[in-house]
Amino acid sequence: MEAAMRNIQRRDIEAPAAAVGALLDRLASDADPLWPAPAWPPIRFDRGLAVGSVGGHGPIRYSVAEYVPGRRVRFVFDPSIGLDGYHELIIEPLDERRTRLTHDLVGRPRGTMRLVWPLAVRWMHEALLQDLLDNAELIATGRLREKALWSRWVRFMRARMSPKPQGVPLPETAVLAATELSMVDFLDAWRLPVPPGVRHSPQAWHEAMFRNPPGWVTSLMRLRNRLAPAMGVRRIRPGNTFRILASNDTELLAGGDNADFTLRISMLVEPGAVTCSTLTRARRGRGRAYLALIRPFHARVVRAMLRRAARTLTARTPEAVAQHLSTPA
Repeated sequence: MEAAMRNIQRRDIEAPAAAVGALLDRLASDADPLWPAPAWPPIRFDRGLAVGSVGGHGPIRYSVAEYVPGRRVRFVFDPSIGLDGYHELIIEPLDERRTRLTHDLVGRPRGTMRLVWPLAVRWMHEALLQDLLDNAELIATGRLREKALWSRWVRFMRARMSPKPQGVPLPETAVLAATELSMVDFLDAWRLPVPPGVRHSPQAWHEAMFRNPPGWVTSLMRLRNRLAPAMGVRRIRPGNTFRILASNDTELLAGGDNADFTLRISMLVEPGAVTCSTLTRARRGRGRAYLALIRPFHARVVRAMLRRAARTLTARTPEAVAQHLSTPA
């Protein structure tokens, strides 16, 4: 076909072709160590990696047109996405110890894709492929010479496209939080959808949310600490987590008590979502004044911290690759 565009991403890997080819053959399986999910939408096909199988990743749909185990797989784009052409992964032995892994996209955009490709899709595509090449190199060689970094534009687009927390009632499955209801005069809950494949404990979400908050939240906490003596409340060190009071497989309850108010935070992790619930009760007038002061900022802070935690836990990490390495093919 006469192509209007071509995009090639490649990496020379210090490993035999058989080692890299074994990764290709696990593509789109439950034990796929190559595709960079959950940082990116997982690649899935209705009949696995077989010719004629239909699927794709996220909104990008395509089918398997050719497959040579351990060497090459070609995907043909579904016309509905506005792109005519194909993309393929090719494994080329350079010598007994070195392999070239190439992703080649050849296509002609139609309709809105003519605008969307150069503005957004191209940059997201290249970032995803560099993550895939990182995985291949790290798994095949045991090390990564230089980790690919997302550009500011990619980070901006991912942030704009990521799910937003939604206010919900306290979930019925938040049984630890429910034990506190008799002593609460304020309660809110924020639910955030998470990508398929994100399997983290409530403790991990609690750590990610409070150990590394957004910078502006840290600045707000520092301001709060400066005013703490005048308000009669204890200073809180930014980055500290709250004391864990109870936990089970799906929920963690943390918080603290002082003379002025009681605070409880529930982290509930369920398939496809995490919910952070906050419960407070003022003990006396100063506590009510303090809670009234921070309430206007509370929802925005929780939403920002949840989204930051999600980015942390879905990021590309060597630990995630190591988990796949230990999974039988």
